Amino acid sequence: MAVLIYLHGFLSSPRSHKARQVADWLARERPDITYVCPHLTPYPDRTRQQLETLVNGLSGERIYLMGSSLGGFWATWLSERYDLRTVLINPSVRPWDFMPDYLEVDLKGYHTDDSYRLEARHLAQIKAMDVPRPSRPENYWLLVQTGDETLDYRQAVEKYRGARQTVEPGGDHAFQGLERHLPELIAFLDNKD
Repeated sequence: MAVLIYLHGFLSSPRSHKARQVADWLARERPDITYVCPHLTPYPDRTRQQLETLVNGLSGERIYLMGSSLGGFWATWLSERYDLRTVLINPSVRPWDFMPDYLEVDLKGYHTDDSYRLEARHLAQIKAMDVPRPSRPENYWLLVQTGDETLDYRQAVEKYRGARQTVEPGGDHAFQGLERHLPELIAFLDNKD
């Protein structure tokens, strides 16, 4: 049995548009793949522990990763730690660059009533999880759109050099038209080589 773990972005949730899009597509087209989308907080140590527990609990299963935005940062960390195939969608490469804008202010989740408050120690925690350059670029497929208004797509293109890459002109941080790529993306994750 295969399990696809979808990791959502900063202050997002399993109810995000992309998460639901992937879940719906898998339910229709690949019901043999179990879909899991954990609700991640913006607290790095808590997220790290949650993801380790999740992956360790799936021992014996084929695990695939898909991460969007900050979820792409976490997917990269998991991929390196457990040698997993991974699809990255407009991933955050240097989250500690944007996080200072969110320190010591009340934050609210986009799809939930959850509230958070980040502190300076959280920057150090997320930096400690950084993978400067993937050691197995063949495990990754990077999808970015040049019109991403939130993150500089060029940082991801550079970091994941050597990995399979789809760089589309225009678009935005939501990655317009993701569904048209899903058959190929799932085939890539499913590749048993």
